[in-house]
Amino acid sequence: MIRLASGSPRRRELLALLGAPFEVVPADVDERAADKPALAKAAAVARRGVVTLAADTLIELAGERIGKPADATGARTMLARLAGRTHAVRTEVALIDAAGRALRFGVRSAVTMKPADDTAIAAYVATGEPLDRAGAYAIQGGGAALVSAYAGCYANIVGLPLCHVFFALRRAGVAMPERPEPAFTRSFGFVCPAWRTAYAQGRLLRDGAEYFTATYALRATPM
Repeated sequence: MIRLASGSPRRRELLALLGAPFEVVPADVDERAADKPALAKAAAVARRGVVTLAADTLIELAGERIGKPADATGARTMLARLAGRTHAVRTEVALIDAAGRALRFGVRSAVTMKPADDTAIAAYVATGEPLDRAGAYAIQGGGAALVSAYAGCYANIVGLPLCHVFFALRRAGVAMPERPEPAFTRSFGFVCPAWRTAYAQGRLLRDGAEYFTATYALRATPM
C-alpha cells in the first residue's frame, strides 16, 4: 500500500494510472514555509512499513518561484506575468520507503504561454479553474488555450512526473501492474514525447538530484 500525502485530484488521477493500491492521507503542512515542501509533507504522514509519496509543484520564471494564486485577482496577475514567456514547471517529489529511507528529487518541464490577451485571461479566471493551481493554469484543462507550446514531461506539468515516480516506487519495492507510458497514452490520448528521457532518468534516480526533461524543441500543446 502507498500513502499519497496529497489532496490534489490531479495527483490521485495520475498515480492511479500505475494500478497500485494507495490511500490518500493529505499532510497538514504549510508549503510556503517549508524549505523542502514535498519532503515535509511525506514526513508528516509517513508510517513505518508503508511507502509514502508526496509532491509539490511550482512555476519558475526568471529565477523567481511562483506558487498558487490566493484569489481571482492573483490568478489574473500571474497569468499576465507568464503571458508571452517561457517558464519552467518544477515538481519536487519525495518518497519515504517502508524502512524510513527518504528519496527526494526535482523534475522540470518547460512551458511557453501565448502573448497576453486580457479578455482570454479574464474568461479563463472566471471559470474558477486557475485557483489552487501552480501558476494559475491547468495545461490539461481550459488553461491549454493560453499555452503556446511545452517541452518535457507532460505529466510533470499536470502535477506528478509519472515515469520518475514509477521508478522511485519500484525502487521502494512497490509492484505496479501498469507501466507509465502506455497508461499515460490511454488516459490522455497522445504519447508523451519525453517518456524515453524520463525513463532514462528514472532508472538512475539520485537523492537530491534535479532532472530537466525538455531536451528538444517546444511542442504545440495537445488539444
